[in-house]
Amino acid sequence: MTKPVLKVSNYNVDFWVDGVWYPAAIDMNYEVMPGKTLAIVGESGSGKSSSSMGLMGLLASNARTSGTVEVQGVDMLSASPALVRKYRGKEVAYIFQEPMTALNPVYTIGFQIVETLRNHFPISQKAAQVRAVELIQMVDIPNPEASFSKYPHQLSGGQKQRAMIAIALACDPALLIADEPTTALDVTVQAEILDLMRDLRHKLNSGILLITHDMGVVADMADDILVMKDGETVEYDSADNIFNRPKHPYTKELLKSVPRLGSAPSRPQIKSNGVEPVLSMTGVTIEYPKRGRVPAFTAAKDINFDIFPGEILGLVGESGSGKTTIGRAAIGLLQAKEGSIKVVGKEIGKATGKELRDIRKHTGIVFQDPASSLNPRLPIGESIGEPLLLAGVAKGAELDVLVEELLDKVELARSYRNRYPHELSGGQRQRVGIARALALSPDILIADEPTSALDVSIQARFLDLLLDLQSQLKFACLFISHDIAVVEILAHRIAVMQHGRLVEIGERDEILNNPKDPYTKALLAAVPVPDPKEQKKRREARAKLLAAAK
Repeated sequence: MTKPVLKVSNYNVDFWVDGVWYPAAIDMNYEVMPGKTLAIVGESGSGKSSSSMGLMGLLASNARTSGTVEVQGVDMLSASPALVRKYRGKEVAYIFQEPMTALNPVYTIGFQIVETLRNHFPISQKAAQVRAVELIQMVDIPNPEASFSKYPHQLSGGQKQRAMIAIALACDPALLIADEPTTALDVTVQAEILDLMRDLRHKLNSGILLITHDMGVVADMADDILVMKDGETVEYDSADNIFNRPKHPYTKELLKSVPRLGSAPSRPQIKSNGVEPVLSMTGVTIEYPKRGRVPAFTAAKDINFDIFPGEILGLVGESGSGKTTIGRAAIGLLQAKEGSIKVVGKEIGKATGKELRDIRKHTGIVFQDPASSLNPRLPIGESIGEPLLLAGVAKGAELDVLVEELLDKVELARSYRNRYPHELSGGQRQRVGIARALALSPDILIADEPTSALDVSIQARFLDLLLDLQSQLKFACLFISHDIAVVEILAHRIAVMQHGRLVEIGERDEILNNPKDPYTKALLAAVPVPDPKEQKKRREARAKLLAAAK
């Protein structure tokens, strides 16, 4: 009989906090067979990531693990540190949730792949470099030779995630532990990465432990599913049974929360009625200047759109297409080389420092990577209250009340105000970023992948919250996302970007039901749906579409 590549028995993870052991994972039992994928799903903070990090001893010093974790028959929890290091990276590879914090910022992407290869194989520097370029190309990072010499901060969010995947795949692992591997990826690249992981599984007979909140990805990849809630396993069954015959009420609630493309109610068109747009871009070109050996790069060219009060414009497109660049330029974090950017009628490019600070009081932004956008030295209460304090809105006891109200809005316990960012899960950190962005009741909110780190149940509540707040406060929103099902729920209009250009912009239903541009058609074909049978049909149809386009 084939033996499992990973067998977890009576496995527990606890954290020592303020003199008390708090359980993060309780009595877990599961197996991952060679060539099979087990998906672990559940809410943010349910213990998915903590339990997977503990498998190979990657938890902080205040954590303890118990039980057995057998990788190819060897118990990792009782093995020597030297043996665990030998297995880690070679036999068991990780794709971490937040690539910006997992990648070393002082080394190039190429160096980090080469380091992984040479740590585990007797391979020359030159041969390792050649293999590293092949891996960069395999995960579809543009210009592999040039990208070899780039640092993490020079890549987009999706490109950083692909670099992380290249490092994980370098040693052809027997077990791949993928913690939200497609969080920062647009749907076309996500489909390619899932194909890549599927190929790895088939070619190497590797097992995959997939931790994700994206039920479309689960439907596309998983053979079996383990559902977690508050550290406990509430259901463990085949993917077919979980999706079609779920038993536990929580599993049913989780599946009900998943946004499905084509199921969102219609959104009434927002008419300008002669009102001045809150955000206006006319002929905007944004260029990153030449730095050292890295040539100048045009990230966005000839961008034209308006967003009116009360309107949500969804901006979608590939990773590296310029979506985040547009969002940052909208609040003056990047300068336009050409064209005009106006916020609440004021030209950003010509604004003085004081004028720009006044303009920014009308704006809020939720950044893509919550771990790197929050100050690690400040409790989250201070991070949320900082905009209110700097703007002179409130201080002292009044500020404390406003911070607690903002925590309520994003469904975080008020006691969390005294915690630091590293004490929160990825989804909880994202909610802190959302609370901070809403602090000044902005006229326009720039939301850069605000739901990417949220599990589906929290995401559903957040989208309801955002729609309620937006209908009450009438703020405009530039909503940047790779999740088209989420964009469908929120957006009045959708703009599609490719290679720094707007290829299509129009009413939501027109874009989704009658796309004109071939790229938009390919983008929609790549959207995964939370139904294994339907997703298989969509994957096969997409393969035919791509084959016909070649």
